[in-house]
Amino acid sequence: MHLPSTLAPWSFHDTRLILSCLLGLAVIIAFISVLKLAPFLSILVGTFAAGAAAGLPLGSIAGAFSKGAGGLLGNVGLIIALGAMLGALMAESGAAERLVSTLLGYSSPRMLPWAMTLGAVIIGLPLFFEVGLVMMVPIIFVMARRSGQPLLRIAIPALGGMTTLHALLPPHPGPLIAVSALHADLGLTMLLGLVVAIPAVVLAGPLYGIWLAPRIKLGAQHELGQMYTEQQPAQNEDALPSFRLALFTILLPAILMLGRTVATLLLAHDTFLYGTLEFLGEPIVALGLTVLFAILTLGWGQGMARERVSGILRKSLPPIAVLLLTIGAGGGLEQTLVVAGISNTVSKIASGAHMPLILLAWLIAVALRQATGSATVATTTTAGIVAPVVVGLSATHNSLMALAIGAGSVFFCHVNDAGFWMVREYFGLELKQTVMVWSVLQTIVSVVGLVLTLALWSVLS
Repeated sequence: MHLPSTLAPWSFHDTRLILSCLLGLAVIIAFISVLKLAPFLSILVGTFAAGAAAGLPLGSIAGAFSKGAGGLLGNVGLIIALGAMLGALMAESGAAERLVSTLLGYSSPRMLPWAMTLGAVIIGLPLFFEVGLVMMVPIIFVMARRSGQPLLRIAIPALGGMTTLHALLPPHPGPLIAVSALHADLGLTMLLGLVVAIPAVVLAGPLYGIWLAPRIKLGAQHELGQMYTEQQPAQNEDALPSFRLALFTILLPAILMLGRTVATLLLAHDTFLYGTLEFLGEPIVALGLTVLFAILTLGWGQGMARERVSGILRKSLPPIAVLLLTIGAGGGLEQTLVVAGISNTVSKIASGAHMPLILLAWLIAVALRQATGSATVATTTTAGIVAPVVVGLSATHNSLMALAIGAGSVFFCHVNDAGFWMVREYFGLELKQTVMVWSVLQTIVSVVGLVLTLALWSVLS
């Protein structure tokens, strides 16, 4: 599908908008990379620079930024907070350890990369990548030492599993934002996301790890990783939650949200069952109920004092403050560019180039990710830019658009990406090694995501 060709001719204003966007992105890059300022503040300054250069009054820029930030946080802020709470309860209760240790207990050395991938996928379902990585690092080091496998042969499959989910599957922030902006169906996006994510995980995780691990020589010392391993207390297996309970808890949000999609497809909309499943499948309701279930079963049910459970929930929220501010800033930038008319300008570019809409969305997300270092900002801004153009598309095509944007948002992540430095420090990599381990891994996910969404677009059209 292409953008319509009945657009107004290219004008000076369109050129000015493109230059304004480039100026805004240059300011954001300079403030983050050179001045080392927080992404939220950098995006705020870049937004005003782009808006002013585009000719918007300063008051209009401020209003658009506030509206975009508030609207986006109103849609996803509560979901992100609930996801952080659930992740903290899974970690503190030992449920996450039970899941992974059980999976690894049935694995031979040859199958260990595949088991780590599966464990990371399960762990990564409700968690942000950074949280999942912190949880997985001790397990990665312990399993590499016990099995005698190269560290990267164990680590890369885990990284591939977690980052693919973060890019492609709601309720992670990026995909969730794209679903909201494009008015896509959440459950359908999750189903199609699984179709796209599974091959991406296999290629970027165990297959790439098995190929790359023998080709990278690591130093003898990995101090940060050793510190995490040494700090792990001896685990009393009997005190951990059961595998079934841990698995059910982490899958519950997905089950409830998929139930809503099934009800939409199969049930009459005026029935009680449909209304119930639709309510339970709302992301806030699904995650809220799961957090309450985790409090009852993984917290109080495991003998935790009420004060400790309360403390775990409180401590889970401050770390996401920066993420929420960054998400809000991305929404403000997106709204300012939309008010300035960037969507129409992008439509003209795509129409003139005869470029498929889904490829255009992927390329915009790639460019924004390279510029800002944030998958969330890239997804937010891209979704806002293309949203007015996708009005009238089918629910399936809107879901595929959301997935293509998510795939583009993780293309070749480099030095302006927090995950890049986390991977480097945890595993004691040199800069070039980090590019091979992290940047290329994410590029595999991105390209596979694009290819599969294009294929599904053609098949389902």
